[in-house]
Order: sequence, then C-alpha cells, then structure tokens
Amino acid sequence: MAGRLRAPTGRYAGKSAQERQAERRRRFLGAALRLFGDTPGFRATTVASLSEAAGLSTRQFYEEFRTLEDVLAALHLQVNDWAEQAVLAALTGAEGLPLPERAAAMFRAYAANVTADPRRIRITFVEIIGVSPRLEEQRLARRARWVELICAEAKAAAARGEAAPRDYRIAASAFIGSVNGLLHDWSAGWVEATLDEVVDELVLQLLGILRPGGWSAGE
Repeated sequence: MAGRLRAPTGRYAGKSAQERQAERRRRFLGAALRLFGDTPGFRATTVASLSEAAGLSTRQFYEEFRTLEDVLAALHLQVNDWAEQAVLAALTGAEGLPLPERAAAMFRAYAANVTADPRRIRITFVEIIGVSPRLEEQRLARRARWVELICAEAKAAAARGEAAPRDYRIAASAFIGSVNGLLHDWSAGWVEATLDEVVDELVLQLLGILRPGGWSAGE
C-alpha cells in the first residue's frame, strides 16, 4: 500500500468521523498488544489476522495505518507513554520528600506499570528490537527521554544538596540500560526475586550514582 485509504466522513450511529476513527485505532492497538505482545508476535502477525482480532476489516486497517510496522511504532509509544504518566504522577505525589523516597516512588510506579501486563514488557524490550532503522531510532529516542528524566531529577536533587553536582548524562544512560535489562530478565523468570526486591536494588543503584563514596551533603 502506498498510503492510507481515506476514511469516511460525517456522523454515523451518533458518532463523528473523528470519534469512529479514534475507536478503530484503539481497537487495532488493543489487538496489536494481544498479538504482538504474546502469540504469535509482531513478525508472525498479518494485516488480516490483526484486523480479525480487532473485529475490523483490512480496509479499515488501511484507513488508519500504512503497515504493521506503523502499528508497532504506535503501540511502542503508547506503552512508554503509560509508564511515563505513571512515573510523573508518582513524582508529583512525592514532591518534597527526601531523595530516597522520591527515587523509590518513581521506580515503584515504573516497575508496576510495565510489569502489570507482560505483553508491555515484550513490546518495549523484545518486539521493537531489530525491526527497522526507523523503529530503532524511535526506541533510542524514547530511551533518551528516560535519560533526560533521570538527569532532571539528579540536577534537582543536587540543587537541594541531596546529590553530588555533576553531569549525569553518561551515568543515567548506563543506569537506564540496567533498569531495562533487569526488568526484562525478572519478567522472563531469570531473576529470583520479588518485584519489590528488584525495585529496592534499582533504588540502591541510583542512590549510589547520585551519592558516590566520599561525597557528603553540603559539598
């Protein structure tokens, strides 16, 4: 397909064209979470099977997307948006708390969100890998947003005298890699620990980065 088909306009069954389009998109993404995030996975899913799982037609698929890769891209962004919203809400709720409590709130929110549904883990850490240069660029861009969030928290903590003042970009990049790897391995059953134990370990790692040996508050 060279591009998306043009969707019908006007009201139908009491819904506007925009409302119908949004509903179709939700149904396609919901079906994609089921198929891409479980069996058969992104690479074995067809437009026909995705449309059938969504209860829609292939024509309606091409009114919303050009390719299955477009669906995976949208789903990957959605899963990351859910996690980011959970983290930002947790940080808002932890406003004014000491750094260790803010860090714990942030990672409990992130871990709870991405592990609440194992299919989200698979979309974020498995299915997105190696699909195309475009999706790799998207994956790295979303990862960079998480790095920026860690750096912003670190800078704010340093301004409050709760962390060492320095450039945290490299350390944050390395730390995000360990977060993703540990949560993926835990969800796959390769790490014998509770989720709380995993989160506690991540918090300890972050505090070790923000408060290196020999540093003390007020320096």
